[in-house]
Amino acid sequence: MGIFNDLPVPSDKTYLREELARIDESWAAARFDSLPHVVHILTSKDREADIHVLREQSDVVEEVVDEVVHAYHGGFNKAIQNYSQILRLFRESTEKLDDLKHDLADAKKSLGSRNKQLHQLWYRSVTLRHIISVLDQIEGIAKVPSRIEKLIDDKQFYAAIQLYLQSSLMLEREGLQTVGALQDVRSELSKLRGSLFFKILDDLHAHLYNRGEYSSVASSIYERDDEVPTTAVAASRMSSQPLSRRTRTLKGDSQFGVRGLTNGSQRTASIEDGSSFDGHDEEDSVEHDEATADGQPVELLSYQLPPWLSASSPDEFIEAVRKSDDPLHVKYLQTLVQCLCMLGKVAAAGAIICQKLRPTIHEIIISKIKAHMETRNLSKSVNSQGDRTGAVGLHIIKGQSESYRLSKEKPQSGMSNSGSHLAVSPVSPLMAPGGKAQAAAKDLLDSILDTIVKIFENHVVIGELLELKASQHGINTPKSLPTDVNWNTDSEASQVTGGYTISLPLTVLQSECQQLICEILRATPETASADAAAQTAKLAKKTPKKDKRQVILSMGSSYMQGDWGAPEDGLTFTFRFTDATASLSNQGADLIRQGWGKRAPNASQEGYGSAAVLPEQGIYLAASIYRPILQFTDKITSMLPKKHSQLVNDGLLTFTENFVKDHLLPTMFVDYRKGVQQAISSAAAFRPRAHTTSYTPTVEKGRPILQGLLAIDLLAKEVLGWAQAMPKFATDLVKYVQTFLERTFERCRTSYMEAVLEKLSYRLIGRHDIEKLMRLDAASVCLPSSLGHSVSHSEAVGSEVELNVLFLSLPPIKQDNLIRDDNKLILLASLSDSLEYVADSIERLGQAVPRAASQAEGNSTSQATSPRNLASFADEYRKLATDCLKVLRVEMQLETVFHLQEMTNREYLEDEDAEEPDDFVISLTSQITRRDEGMAPFISGEKRNYVFGGICGTAASASIKALAEMRSINLFGVQQICRNTIALEQAMAAIPYIDGESVQQNLDRVRTYFELLNMPFEALLAFIAEHDQLFAHTEYSNLLKVNVPGRDTPPDAQHRLSEILSH
Repeated sequence: MGIFNDLPVPSDKTYLREELARIDESWAAARFDSLPHVVHILTSKDREADIHVLREQSDVVEEVVDEVVHAYHGGFNKAIQNYSQILRLFRESTEKLDDLKHDLADAKKSLGSRNKQLHQLWYRSVTLRHIISVLDQIEGIAKVPSRIEKLIDDKQFYAAIQLYLQSSLMLEREGLQTVGALQDVRSELSKLRGSLFFKILDDLHAHLYNRGEYSSVASSIYERDDEVPTTAVAASRMSSQPLSRRTRTLKGDSQFGVRGLTNGSQRTASIEDGSSFDGHDEEDSVEHDEATADGQPVELLSYQLPPWLSASSPDEFIEAVRKSDDPLHVKYLQTLVQCLCMLGKVAAAGAIICQKLRPTIHEIIISKIKAHMETRNLSKSVNSQGDRTGAVGLHIIKGQSESYRLSKEKPQSGMSNSGSHLAVSPVSPLMAPGGKAQAAAKDLLDSILDTIVKIFENHVVIGELLELKASQHGINTPKSLPTDVNWNTDSEASQVTGGYTISLPLTVLQSECQQLICEILRATPETASADAAAQTAKLAKKTPKKDKRQVILSMGSSYMQGDWGAPEDGLTFTFRFTDATASLSNQGADLIRQGWGKRAPNASQEGYGSAAVLPEQGIYLAASIYRPILQFTDKITSMLPKKHSQLVNDGLLTFTENFVKDHLLPTMFVDYRKGVQQAISSAAAFRPRAHTTSYTPTVEKGRPILQGLLAIDLLAKEVLGWAQAMPKFATDLVKYVQTFLERTFERCRTSYMEAVLEKLSYRLIGRHDIEKLMRLDAASVCLPSSLGHSVSHSEAVGSEVELNVLFLSLPPIKQDNLIRDDNKLILLASLSDSLEYVADSIERLGQAVPRAASQAEGNSTSQATSPRNLASFADEYRKLATDCLKVLRVEMQLETVFHLQEMTNREYLEDEDAEEPDDFVISLTSQITRRDEGMAPFISGEKRNYVFGGICGTAASASIKALAEMRSINLFGVQQICRNTIALEQAMAAIPYIDGESVQQNLDRVRTYFELLNMPFEALLAFIAEHDQLFAHTEYSNLLKVNVPGRDTPPDAQHRLSEILSH
């Protein structure tokens, strides 16, 4: 039976389990019915046996029950004992309760008889306790002034204000107002309020400009001689993390919003409880210092109590500061503003901050400039031999251009200065893009603007806190104090915050930066111009606020004599700032007269002293200050709340962009246009000069680029350097470069036309058929422009043959049809190489132009009227360079035709063997050698091959064609012609990079052709039969027509020749 499986049966009696398993489960049913079993026994045949089985099963069950009882017997006995003990305890408790009730009844009777006497004693004790408490309070209040002074010395301003407010509240309690001994305490507390206000204001002012102990800047602007305390180190470590929109949390999870500012001092210690006013948080302060000293991570310190609140009583503000995630310096600024709010001095503090804003910023900028000057002097003392001539964009070309002032100076010492020229740039190397003056101005402005950004960050924190307080009531009334004429003087202020808003520091900071920029650009105040008046009217329409005055400063450029040259290039611009003194409250003015403002020096507006730091000043420094101002504006915009984001629209960036657009760009265009004009109009600008006898591919090693084109290239690089510095104006600057390149191209075209005008070679390359054939010529692959395309060898050979046929079909060439001046040919060679150099430079510059230029052109409303890009100018320059080379090649071919045309209409009947070539061949070879030597420094080897490579093909065609017009020729005449070809081959072989195989092939063809004249007629016919494709039919026919003494030519010679060539 499975029901008995869990019974505690010993292991030696396991047979019991087997016996139990044999018992039918019906005996263990929950509702046992014995009737079926009785009926079964009564009806059974063997009743005795069934009864015996039942008795055995009963014995087994009883034995199992005995085992169970034996196993649980001890537990049953213990349970019975526990129940007996519980019953005994209940009984004893009942007896004691009866006794207690009896005793209480007796006590009630005893107390009732002395009730009145006890009540009198209790009342007397309460009265005495109150008297003792009042005496303790009077004694504590008498010590409050000294305790407040100690807290002020320890810079525990919040605890001092808590103590001051609690003491003031107690002095107004009933019972203490008539105590005469407390009148002196009241007077001292009144004085301490003013002292506490100025101390807080001093500290707030120091931290606003990152000069305080908990400022975000690791080191103060001014050097401090005292040792930095441990808490300051911890503060600097905590504030070194990246910060952005630091005051956003003031209205959110930090709980330092309206509730934190208005209710921060409501939780005061109970006077009845006699609680202390200070010192209760010392353990927290000690733990904080220990944690900082032990080097715990900053994240673990962020939720601990700041050191300046270690002596303060806990309240909602302190709890909010403890839980806030703001940086340490932001928490400190929040604490100082909360202190001013609790004192009721917000308006006075705002008025004084407005008063001190401009002088302090002016002083900070001057200090930064002085620090830069000291750093520069120190570096000069270390590196006294520093380079003073570095300037990106103007490279001094060794051996070629050492100075290039196209001012109309006379040569010194009577010597010509044509040998060395420097690109005429309107700026000195210091002022060039990337020059020392530009780098110094950028570094200086970056440093100053970075400091200004950090200062404005603090002003945003203060401004948002003051905006929160401005929406509250009674912020200029001390907290926890009743309204009284002695304490409510700030409520008379015309503005809740004393005129201080976020827009005020932003405007003043940008105004001071504008003045600094004007000094860097050498802009000085002048009388107001029409432009300034128009700008003033525009600004007046935008911001018609009574608290702001539009201050118009018309600035003009003060140029040093000889640097800029154009005194009429003046500049006028405007900027505005809020006159903070106009919004000072009456009490703020009184406080300034009381002494706080006396400690602040008046803003000296005589200047900032930037000239001592910058190597040079001037209008061109606007390029280096543009990017720092753009980054500064982006940072300022990211800090401003959304509702104040429009404040930067008419700020420093707008002023700088207007200045660049209205003054720098026009000045730059005029100056560089003048430089370009001087560079290309000089007599030496297009005069080829070479310092080596061979061509060098780089300018640095002496590549003889024409001085005018080299100057233009350098000026273009310089202008595009300005474009890279000011991407927004890159489109305008690229247009300037395009204008300069177009003017230069016209000048190059003029020089080209002066050399080739009315010459036959120039007219020929302009013919469409010749231009097409020259494009198919295999030698044209070396040309700078992409004239040709891939052509087959047969096409190339055919084009060369057709060109020679065209040249030989021209009327007799005269000397006037040719360029006889070698200097002009050298000029064309130099001009071609220089144009190709400028084209490559333009192409590289076009790829380096800032994306802003291409984007501006892409967004143009009319693409049809958009200016050409730099690539088109590069193509034009290459095309003109190609025309120069083509003229040179055709000119040398025409010279060959001109010299070899003397072979016609003459008799080559020589009497002796030829020892020297003909005079016209000597003249041609000497001319080839002379011109090759003249052009060698100016064009590369492959281009020399192009220029002189067509001579042999033309000479071969001309020599073979000349046979048709010869009257007679003998054996010695043939030798004379072969000697001419040998001389020409020797002259061509002396030219480096020339295709010697082509030269030999062409001249061998001439020698082979004329040597056929020495063969008998029948042998000639046999040769023609074997080499019918070597020469044309007409050329073979001319061999038979010419008179050769000693050769027998039958009458049917031409007929037989035709039959051979026709097969």
